[in-house]
Amino acid sequence: MLNRVVTVAALAVGGMMLSKKMKNRGSNMGSSIVETIEVNVPVSTAYNQWTQFEDFPQFMSSVHEIRQLDDKHLHWKANVAGEEKEWDAEITEQIPDKRIAWRSVTGVPNGGVVTFHKISDDVTRIALQMDYQPEGPLETLGDAFGAVRMEARGNLQKFKEMLESRGKETGAWRGKIAQH
Repeated sequence: MLNRVVTVAALAVGGMMLSKKMKNRGSNMGSSIVETIEVNVPVSTAYNQWTQFEDFPQFMSSVHEIRQLDDKHLHWKANVAGEEKEWDAEITEQIPDKRIAWRSVTGVPNGGVVTFHKISDDVTRIALQMDYQPEGPLETLGDAFGAVRMEARGNLQKFKEMLESRGKETGAWRGKIAQH
């Protein structure tokens, strides 16, 4: 009997928290995540590999394809909450070994920045901050349960494993894009 009461209470509290989180979103409010990971490679190696956008499907499970259209523009194909989506993104700032910022210009509303921090000669902290707008009830529900945060964390872990096992980057783009 006590187990049943505890279960019902936990479900009620969880439901109230979820309801509150979903109500607080508002129609124009988005969600944000911040995730970090330390990678056992120099800053330049981590940064150089991150600039290989077309390699993202190797460590981002929901991303099927990224085409780099030019120095500033990317076309993404991914599975978002079980639905195939495509969008274009623009790199709004790029400083070698420091940061890459982006925003979507079509499709799935998102933007963010990834920064690279030298911890030691052979250790880099990568910090990912992303803002996005869930579309529809399924994405909103997944967001409320932390699905995007968990996926980002998993993707960063796969990036770490891929890069550390390889020990070097597959390429690099060292150009700079001034913030706009």
